[in-house]
Amino acid sequence: MFVLGITGGIGSGKSTVSRYLAEKGLIVLDADEISRQVTQSGGLAIPAIEEAFGKRAVRDDGSLNRRYVSGIVFKDKSKLDLLSSIIHRFVLDKMEDDIQKLREKGTKCVVLDVPIPVSRFVNMCNQIWVVTCDEQVRLSRLEGRGMDREDASRRIAMQMTDEEYQQLGEYSIDNSGSLEETYASVESLIKRELNGRGIRV
Repeated sequence: MFVLGITGGIGSGKSTVSRYLAEKGLIVLDADEISRQVTQSGGLAIPAIEEAFGKRAVRDDGSLNRRYVSGIVFKDKSKLDLLSSIIHRFVLDKMEDDIQKLREKGTKCVVLDVPIPVSRFVNMCNQIWVVTCDEQVRLSRLEGRGMDREDASRRIAMQMTDEEYQQLGEYSIDNSGSLEETYASVESLIKRELNGRGIRV
């Protein structure tokens, strides 16, 4: 089975690329969606988060107190790294389980949509496509989602640069322009890298 990783910084548009691949019929395992599962009420990551960040990090219903924890981690990179390491462990465990089940079913290709390409994610993939985007475009997109511009700038600054992301991937997709241009880039990679391996999309 061919494991394709899609990654990129916040606001870059990696989810746009992953959704397009899903619409083409590929199975996508979304790290953000799995992270919501492991941090909801009764989620596997909650006890470790409470131990690291205290009781206020967990809401009365047993789910992650996102507002409280975000106020801590996006001002202190060491705390962000700690939170990420906790959540990543459970997310990647779930991804590995899902990949094994899909492999046993004879699935030819699975896509992993992961925002932060930790080494364990990189090692799980046969190939990685990095989605990049001009920073001003990213800021505008994040503002469009209701995020304060200063907060958006701080979050971008705390992540890897596009150049650092690109060093981890085999191919790069520039999502600074129109959707049509992005989709054309994806289609080119589909034909060369997936169809060329007998994966029909």
